Amino acid sequence: MKHFNPDNFQHCTLGLLLGRAALLKDRIIDRHMEPYGITAAQFKVLIIMAQFDVDTPAELCRHLSVDSGSMTRMLDRLEQKNLLMRQRSEADRRQVRLVLTVDGQALADQLPEIGANAMNQLAGAITAQELQQLEQILKKILLAAGDAITVQRLGGK
Repeated sequence: MKHFNPDNFQHCTLGLLLGRAALLKDRIIDRHMEPYGITAAQFKVLIIMAQFDVDTPAELCRHLSVDSGSMTRMLDRLEQKNLLMRQRSEADRRQVRLVLTVDGQALADQLPEIGANAMNQLAGAITAQELQQLEQILKKILLAAGDAITVQRLGGK
């Protein structure tokens, strides 16, 4: 269904609102993670590794839509903070597996609570029903666009 045309596009705020909401979400996560010395971007890497059993840089790049150079720098920082380590595959030395360290796992165990607090702050102005509708609408948009991660993780749900 086409909603926009050149005449009404100048009044379209969908892209702006989605972008602003994503920025606000990251700022809120940054504030919640500040006591741990972790950024929102680093939070995303750790939570994806912990919740989805993602253990390669390439998979993380796909989940987060970032290039391999950015991911390498992110993993370097997390490794310097002793939150993860890279392990070469015994079968194929070209492959790198990511493993949470003891400190990384301890932090990862706290991320669902920290994330829930951050999302409650973000979505606190809307009702539970509105939140469910928003999630359904966003899933519908992403599935229709063929977003690989949404299709893989959520399918038609």
